Amino acid sequence: MRGDAVAPASGPVAGRDALEPSPYARKIIHIDMDAFYASVEQRDDPSLRGRPVAVGGSRERGVVAAASYEARTFGVRSAMPSVTARRKCPDLVFVKPRFDVYKAVSSQIRAIFAEHTPVIEPLSLDEAYLDVTENLQGIRSATTIAELIRARIREVTGLTASAGVSYNKFLAKLASDHRKPDGLFVITPAMGAEFVEALPVGRFHGVGPATAAKMERLGIRTGADLRDCPLAFLQEHFGKSGPYYFGISRGIDQRPVRADRIRKSVGAENTFAADLFQTDEMRAALEPILDKVWRACESSGFRGRTVTLKIKYADFRQITRSQSVMLPVASRSEMEGIAFRLLHDRPLDSRGVRLLGVSLSALTGSDAPGEAGAAQFALPF
Repeated sequence: MRGDAVAPASGPVAGRDALEPSPYARKIIHIDMDAFYASVEQRDDPSLRGRPVAVGGSRERGVVAAASYEARTFGVRSAMPSVTARRKCPDLVFVKPRFDVYKAVSSQIRAIFAEHTPVIEPLSLDEAYLDVTENLQGIRSATTIAELIRARIREVTGLTASAGVSYNKFLAKLASDHRKPDGLFVITPAMGAEFVEALPVGRFHGVGPATAAKMERLGIRTGADLRDCPLAFLQEHFGKSGPYYFGISRGIDQRPVRADRIRKSVGAENTFAADLFQTDEMRAALEPILDKVWRACESSGFRGRTVTLKIKYADFRQITRSQSVMLPVASRSEMEGIAFRLLHDRPLDSRGVRLLGVSLSALTGSDAPGEAGAAQFALPF
């Protein structure tokens, strides 16, 4: 691997150089809990510790919501059909999800974040960005803040978290993945561009399997390959995503941490490694997406009146179809029925489908939005 500057130091913390090239540099931390749902179950039930655990339904059409690290060694992953997970790991223990417990633990973790900064962007119950450029305790080192947060999480919840520290969101997320589980890694401004150029593009947040495959066909395999592509070339082949890819290949990401985004919709989507052509294939592919959206509704208490189906074709053209009902959607089966009707009513098209997504909007609930311009609560699949 190129870039000796990123070789880890001994111990759990690596890349500890000062993160202050100028007074204007952002200091961003990405915190990601380690196998969150499964770790909570192993914490609360000692008989599960050290065993391969899947949180989710074990029935034929069940889906894995989360997998312990013991299960991941067998190739079990979230969003995997339960029958596939059982085939990969015959000793897999299925545990029914307890979203009320996960939400309570998430609130404890969020309170720990709030001891250091009000600029918190939660991505899910177990993952968030924090901007600590100006923090509440006046600590100059973002690495020190990340260490304090991880130690406090362990003390309060008994769980481990991985953290990434950098000068933008893209690199902070890469850093948190770099030493999982229970790790901390720092990417300084001096390291950023070189760190990115050595990585496979499939490791980049925002590059799904289909996009990675397209980049492979274009000869783009690493960050260095991506950096060598002119902006016009990336816009030609990847449309509006072109400028984003152009920036991150250079370690540049100008997106701010958005604090306390109000949710106006709950959604999930999946980009497929191979295009889908048959309606039956698309219905099957929608099942885990619907599961994820409904789990989010159950855990948050949200309900909505509008179901939207998103379809992106192989040539990147996209359509959406929506249906609203008088009362909030009351069950997953009701949401599924609406989504399937929207799928069957779509215009006939010979192009393959590369992405499907479902969202629920016009939300109601204790934290439903009351103003325009609120941000979507996205659930990356």
